[in-house]
Amino acid sequence: MPVDIASDVPGNQTLLTREARHGPGLWQADVAFVRGEGVRLWDADGREYLDCMAGIAVASLGHAHPRLTAALTAQAQRLIVCPQNLCNDVRVAFLEALVARMPVGLGRVFLCNSGAEANEAALKWARVATGRRRVVAATRGFAGRTIGALSLTWEPAYRAPFEPLPYPVDFVPFNDQAALEAAVDDETAVVWLEPIQGEGGVHVADPGYLRHARDVADQHGAVLAIDEIQTGVARTGRFLALEHAGVVPDMVTLAKGLAGGVPIGALVMTEEVAAAMPKGGHGTTFGGNPLAAAAGLAVLEEIEASGLIEHAERMGARLRAGLEGLVGRRVRGVRGLGLMLGLVFDEPVAPIVEALREAGLLVVNAGSHVVRFVPPLVIGPADVDEVIARVERALTDAS
Repeated sequence: MPVDIASDVPGNQTLLTREARHGPGLWQADVAFVRGEGVRLWDADGREYLDCMAGIAVASLGHAHPRLTAALTAQAQRLIVCPQNLCNDVRVAFLEALVARMPVGLGRVFLCNSGAEANEAALKWARVATGRRRVVAATRGFAGRTIGALSLTWEPAYRAPFEPLPYPVDFVPFNDQAALEAAVDDETAVVWLEPIQGEGGVHVADPGYLRHARDVADQHGAVLAIDEIQTGVARTGRFLALEHAGVVPDMVTLAKGLAGGVPIGALVMTEEVAAAMPKGGHGTTFGGNPLAAAAGLAVLEEIEASGLIEHAERMGARLRAGLEGLVGRRVRGVRGLGLMLGLVFDEPVAPIVEALREAGLLVVNAGSHVVRFVPPLVIGPADVDEVIARVERALTDAS
């Protein structure tokens, strides 16, 4: 049901027209959002939506969460800017809280502003730690669109306009242990994997595959890097998705939900890898700023206080059961973990994503044939049931 929006907020069409004059022209938006609360968003015309996109797994605490907004307000009144060559109290608290959530041995953190930046940093650290350049990564993998991270991104449409790319990468089939073992050699700097390929179709790594990757990297003196940018921070019912496999890498990259919507990225690494970088060998102006650190600390505190890891596991099971009940209605199956699920179709899903939005449900594709569900971790049982009802209604109306 539409709600009243402040009278000084222009409507959808006015905002879209104004943005189109000055934006980069990369996207064709047709709705403008102006307010959010919990797992709901409202557009400029006052229409309500259930948000199962969450900024693509970014709004971990949902919208306008009291703990997060209070932390941001308080920090903005104290201090916003403090570069990383100077110490800051809230950054220290955030680093300590983050490392406390990491597997033993991952105790050094480089803070930056996005997932792509975290992956760029990891590439530099892997190169200096091993003295090598070659990377082994998985087909369908996605690491970002900046020029270094793009080297690790498999999709040819993303890569082709910018080749040759700076890092030589051997792409091997995901979950294929033999192919991985054959590709890694004494020239490999880093084995780069996602525990769940989000952009690539919500494909889950077999636990044995990740453990084998650890063994193969060790055999050849390579670094093992796990990209948890979308899967980390309680999304899969564990703080890190790699915990499902019990593997400890040399580097983990985080971003998206780590600060609940405030731009942030983190490379978490071992002492040995961190020590390889020469003094001043990497840096960032905005990384680890007090505002982002306060947001990150608030997210970690709320995860603990509200038991959101266990909650994500329970709500993910409920959402999965509901989605599995739709199999057979153009739906092939469901895959994923926790609150990162993919609904797999026999057909391209762009029209289905549009139909779901018309039904008041925001989702995002994961490749061409998968609809991705990555709602805020705070989603409750009634909202999960309403998500299922809206999906079922949209699929019925479109059939």
